[in-house]
Order: sequence, then C-alpha cells, then structure tokens
Amino acid sequence: MSARPVASARGNGGPAESANTSPLGALLPEGRIRPGTAVSAGGDMPLLLALAAEVSSGGVGWAAVGLPQMGALAAQAAGLELESGMRIDDPGRQWAQVVATVAEAVPVVLVGGRLGAVPDRIARRLAAVLRRGGSVLLAADSWQGAEVRMRVVSAAWEGIGGGHGLLRGRRVRVASVGRGAAAAPRYAEMWLPGPGGRIVPVHTDAAAGGPAAVTASPAGHRGRPVLRVVG
Repeated sequence: MSARPVASARGNGGPAESANTSPLGALLPEGRIRPGTAVSAGGDMPLLLALAAEVSSGGVGWAAVGLPQMGALAAQAAGLELESGMRIDDPGRQWAQVVATVAEAVPVVLVGGRLGAVPDRIARRLAAVLRRGGSVLLAADSWQGAEVRMRVVSAAWEGIGGGHGLLRGRRVRVASVGRGAAAAPRYAEMWLPGPGGRIVPVHTDAAAGGPAAVTASPAGHRGRPVLRVVG
C-alpha cells in the first residue's frame, strides 16, 4: 500500500498541462485535456490508461473508481505513477457520491463503465464538481456531457509472422468528436500500446515498419507495483 495521502497530491496544482507531444494531442482541443472537463475512451482500456498517464504526468494524484479490471502492471507500463494513485473497485450504489468526493480530492479520476448509465441530473452535478475544482474525469466507456468522446475505430497487433514471434505493439486509428472546439471529427493513428506499454506516434516507427524500440521502465518503478486499494 502506498503511504502517500491522496489529498497531498492536490499540491501539484491539478492535471498536468505540459507541452503535448503525444499523438493524442491531435485529437484534443488545444492539444490537451482541459481541466474541469470529462473525456470518454469508448471502452478501450489502453486508450483510457494512455489518457490518464498523459494528464497525470509529473506525479499528479489520480484515482480509479469502478475499474476492478484495470491491472497495476498495465497502468504502470502505460506511464501512470502508481504511488500517486488509488483505486476503489466497488464504490457501491452511491457511486456518484463517491466519484464526486474523489474528484474534490484528486485532480484526475478514472471511472469504469460497469457503473451503468449516467442520468442527466448526476452528470450535471459531477460536471459542476469538475469545473469547481478543475479536476479531469476520464470515463472508460460513454459519459453524458463529455467534452471529447474518443474511440478506437480500427486496431491490429503487429509482430507475429508465420506463426511465431513477439507482439511489438497494437497499431490503432482513434477517432474523436465532442462539443465546441471539438465538434469536428478528428482521427489519428498511433501505437497503443507500443513496446513497453506506452503510446507511440506512428511517425517514429523503425525503418522495418514496426514501432520504436522498447524503452526501459523508470528507475523508480522496477520493483513490484504499489497501488492503494480502497473499499
């Protein structure tokens, strides 16, 4: 279990807003996820983790609510700092209250799709919480009122040939559409995940046509993953 209090993660000043070189930037208004908004990942776990890693870079606190299927190793490989996060696998029937409370404590909240449809009243209430605190909500599936809705429209794993070999990565085409500046549909291709688990732009592929070489895990993450589980 992590000894770091989740509330202390707020001291980082909210979701990361550093310069965006990720291929996801082409799918987002102003090239980033705006604080106080929600983004949906269309049911694709690697896409959800890539979004979370991007907006929580630099040790920003995050929490996963209703995502028991999210593996710690996959989250770490995608770039999430496990020491900065916590998870609530079963928030119960009062999940909306749990999400609202968590959103007031940490800047980035991941929400699972198994919680069911989001009524308009609850969506508006949670949107107000996000705007007030500047937090970001990342929904695994659809989310009422999401500023940007993303989904993987095509995907193919590469690396195996002739019945043998190692998977190098999954090449995907991601579509996004939303409200306001994000109303026009956008598309981008990327490796998701690429070697090592992180997102990789297609234009950085090696001459052979595959994704770039595997990058080593950060020095501080070579041991067993540590992720606080609540509930």
